[in-house]
Amino acid sequence: MTAPFIVAEMSANHLGSLARAHAIVDAAADAGADAVKLQTWSPDTMCIDTNFVLQHGPWAGRRLVDLYREAFTPWEWHAELFDHARQRGLVPFSAAFDCAAVDFLETLGVDRHKVASFELVDLPLIRHMASKGKPMILSTGMATQKEVADAYCIAIASGAPHVTLLTCTSAYPADAADANLKRMTWGLSTIRDGEKHWTSPGLSDHTMGIGVACAAAALGATMIEKHLTLSRADGGPDAGFSMEPAEFAQMVVECRRAAAAIGEVRYGPGPNESTELRRSLWVSKDIKAGEPLVLGVNVVTARPALGAPPSMSLQGKVALLDQKAGTPLNAWSNA
Repeated sequence: MTAPFIVAEMSANHLGSLARAHAIVDAAADAGADAVKLQTWSPDTMCIDTNFVLQHGPWAGRRLVDLYREAFTPWEWHAELFDHARQRGLVPFSAAFDCAAVDFLETLGVDRHKVASFELVDLPLIRHMASKGKPMILSTGMATQKEVADAYCIAIASGAPHVTLLTCTSAYPADAADANLKRMTWGLSTIRDGEKHWTSPGLSDHTMGIGVACAAAALGATMIEKHLTLSRADGGPDAGFSMEPAEFAQMVVECRRAAAAIGEVRYGPGPNESTELRRSLWVSKDIKAGEPLVLGVNVVTARPALGAPPSMSLQGKVALLDQKAGTPLNAWSNA
């Protein structure tokens, strides 16, 4: 099983500091991530109602526009951060929240585009993004089957050669009991466009800890995305559901171990297994040639597997040679 492609989501954890953003890139690389993801928007176009106040979740009581202004990643940072990521061996990309952001990311040479869960219903945005001909990642938090199918079909029809569907629970943090990872297999079995295009399953995870991510890897996730911060104690809009570097590194190791454990349907000894400690038939009392062999009388099963297999029937069998107690049973004949 191919190891999942692991994405470190920076989001707002830069806390408005370019130096901290660079440190997160380094932390992602040091933790073994494959990619680092930003978010690309303009606060003035994200929210029209500047008086809208959030009523639920970790940001309840805050004006939405103020939250976006705090979480905003300046566009002038992107090229520098992308270059840094590439120097560290990471794939840099971003979630674009409008068409202008898509066009901007294209100037930076991104090799894929991401649609956030809340934008999955923005079909004009998906159409414009897909027209660039790059692989796409669709996060599916809150989405109905029809909404996922509509977004997928428009992406494929508009030019995306490959779509990754990220199972997601849009709660911050999310409860593991709400992850419903079985949705990943629905993405493969239900959404298909046979000959030219294909889709793969993944996870955008807002739960705490590594358990859900590892479970997704064991179920065949090809991509796992988690938020990364330098320290939750530093605060910020996304700190409460972000991983610290040591946790992220542990997740990378365990997710790859889980994926490797899937293996294949195969029986029999593996390359690192030995049958020598199985049981076999051993002589328990001195036996003369021609003497009947009787399990529990002069023959027992014991380790190691140097004698005849325990499955062999002794009915009607006699010793072919004199055999000493404590030796493996290897010589017999029918009476």
